[in-house]
Amino acid sequence: MPEILGAHLEGPYFSPEQNAAQDRRYIKTPKPEEYRRIFAHYPQIRIWSVAPELPGALEMGCWMRDNGIIGSIGHSNAVYEEVVAAVENGYTMITHFFNGMSRLVRKNAAMYLGVAESGLALDDLTVEIIADGCHLPPPLLRLIYKVKGSEKICLVTDSMRAAGTNVTESTLGSLKNGQRVEIENGVAYMPGRASFGGSIATADRLVRTMVHKAGVPLVQAVRMMSSTPAAILSVQHRLGSISRGKDADLLLFNENIDIQYVMCKGKVCKNLL
Repeated sequence: MPEILGAHLEGPYFSPEQNAAQDRRYIKTPKPEEYRRIFAHYPQIRIWSVAPELPGALEMGCWMRDNGIIGSIGHSNAVYEEVVAAVENGYTMITHFFNGMSRLVRKNAAMYLGVAESGLALDDLTVEIIADGCHLPPPLLRLIYKVKGSEKICLVTDSMRAAGTNVTESTLGSLKNGQRVEIENGVAYMPGRASFGGSIATADRLVRTMVHKAGVPLVQAVRMMSSTPAAILSVQHRLGSISRGKDADLLLFNENIDIQYVMCKGKVCKNLL
């Protein structure tokens, strides 16, 4: 069976101005006693998305770095100077690049870079992109690839429970009191189309989008789905590429990037050949 390497916790420490599909009822500022307690209960957390401009977020960044958690900037209204401070205090990644984050703004006639532009400007930051063909248009995917390169881009599905299904409605979060989303044209929307409500994409669709719509070379698109994520999680010694001694987690796809063959740790899980 496929291996789960850990959890990526999104929130609850986000900017209310950039909540997107995040439920505003639960957004708050980070408190050490709270996030330390959460991690004590769930040590599987490997990545934690936080808005670094919030009070206490820089302290949390240092704590995450010291505890082996990847600090990622997400759902943030920060400007460039705040992003730089975040990098100096342990943040190394940006969650769902260009989605749920600030853009270039003008304040008192002066121009300030938002999180999006800061991610392009700062070489040290790795970025996640939801390459489902809906969250970001192909020209923007090409721009991000041109600036960051495959070693600094991680393709992510951001998929919710309706991934890979044909349903037209679903729920984010709790089935009892979560947020309803509408699914159309291959993506989930919040009611009223105010924002996307998550992705329903599978990983093969991300590679297909980067190659067929964004014009990225196949080898580089695969790299963003394999070796780059492995390096981010520090498991590149056994995952993310094919070489002697590594786990035999392999798949084969056709020209349309439809999965034909899957092997997990040397055992065949799927064979359509």
